[in-house]
Amino acid sequence: MTATEHGTGPGPLCLVTGATGYIGGRLVPELLDAGYRVRCLARSPDRLRDHPWAGRAEVVRGDVTDPASVAAALDGVDVAYYLVHALGRGRDFEETDRGAARIFGERARAAGVRRIVYLGGLTPAGVPERELSPHLRSRAEVGRILLASGVPTTVLRAAVVIGSGSASFEMLRHLTERLPVMVTPRWVHTRIQPVAVRDVLRALAGSAAMPEDVNRVFDIGGPDVLTYRDMMVRYAAVAGLPRRVIVPVPVLTPGLSSHWVGLVTPVPAGIARPLTESLRHEVVCREHDIAHHVPDPPGHPIGFDEAVRLALKRVREADVATRWSSASVPGAPSDPLPTDPDWAGGSLYTDVRERTVNASRASLWRVIEGIGGENGWYSFPLAWAARGLLDRLAGGVGLRRGRRDAARLRAGDSLDFWRVEEIERNHLLRLRAEMRLPGLAWLEMYAETDGAGRTRYRQRALFHPHGLLGHLYWWAVSPFHAVVFGGMARNIARTAARTGPAPELPPSSTHKGKISAE
Repeated sequence: MTATEHGTGPGPLCLVTGATGYIGGRLVPELLDAGYRVRCLARSPDRLRDHPWAGRAEVVRGDVTDPASVAAALDGVDVAYYLVHALGRGRDFEETDRGAARIFGERARAAGVRRIVYLGGLTPAGVPERELSPHLRSRAEVGRILLASGVPTTVLRAAVVIGSGSASFEMLRHLTERLPVMVTPRWVHTRIQPVAVRDVLRALAGSAAMPEDVNRVFDIGGPDVLTYRDMMVRYAAVAGLPRRVIVPVPVLTPGLSSHWVGLVTPVPAGIARPLTESLRHEVVCREHDIAHHVPDPPGHPIGFDEAVRLALKRVREADVATRWSSASVPGAPSDPLPTDPDWAGGSLYTDVRERTVNASRASLWRVIEGIGGENGWYSFPLAWAARGLLDRLAGGVGLRRGRRDAARLRAGDSLDFWRVEEIERNHLLRLRAEMRLPGLAWLEMYAETDGAGRTRYRQRALFHPHGLLGHLYWWAVSPFHAVVFGGMARNIARTAARTGPAPELPPSSTHKGKISAE
């Protein structure tokens, strides 16, 4: 894809890194609507192809840790948005963040970029940096590196972002809704200045037009300063829930807190930990100078209660544009699906099931695309629940991520402990496993028509083992495949036959080359 195909126009060119993530995926249409041309840098461009704005933006393949791809992506760029970080990616994530920021700053200066815009975390006043959480400390360091790059830089610092699908909002929502009586860590009494995602996007988009002599940090926050306890009480009031009973205890460390959050909410412990660690210290804005360059329109910044109301409205209407799980899970497999049964990469185990379906192909596809989340997996719910719990206990994502949309999927969507790797509307759904496994796994579901004109459902589970443990794992679970996978195929076919006719859908045009999952 080239700039002449998409994103053409008179406006300045903006590069957005992290467009597959929560903030980046929402910033792109904001910039486009403001008259900018947009180029997205992504490790897996296919994951952006189904976004509503995909036809209006240019997408290039690359990685912020690769100097050559960064240099190519920055060619001709006026404003570069740096919205990536190595959250939870092993013990060396600080070095990864540091190296990527240096590459980005150096290549931006060499390309003549007019401005860099970076979204970091709000740090507490008067707290030595060495006492900050590793992730908050790394965010602060990235900001300093970009400010020193020689390119005028805007560093925006936010605390808790309230918006449909944000990790902070999902953590708050599920803790409050699922626990009428809560035993909570001491950090529930820490003061925080939350900010609505709409105000974050407004500040990010508005920063593109800052004058060249601006090179500094700006704090961004909403009008309310609250404790986390206050946020839970006010969330319950806005959501129409009975008043919650909150009992703080001193024994829950950040590590224990993250596991507790991981068990109660869809946010896994690996992502919950940096969120909870950042709540140990008060995070309140020290200035609102951003308003000098990005003026507050009437009704902004949005208050906490209104931000919650807007987010809940999006959730209840199934109109969530991006979610915290839009970005890949740290450590998730990224190898493409082997297309050759005798793949040179090693063994590839398969489990194939086929059934004739007494329904139209469109009816079958409607069931396939609606799988997971509240609809479940059509076989042995207890086994799926147990596998999800084991995954959570092992530090994985489990089944609680659910779906972004109850009826429609798009490439890159998270789906419980899977991710949509490929979707060909009315034909194929391919899911890549993101649960903890000693290997790589995929699940394919096909809606097809046979030579006699009958609807056929075909299902294929694939597993590429890593080492002896991987082979042992496959053979250990193989006896259960008839129940789990056989029952799944049988019940999907039955459900399609029961749900009645659905309008026939034309197959969507999809990328047919090798899939590279981010």
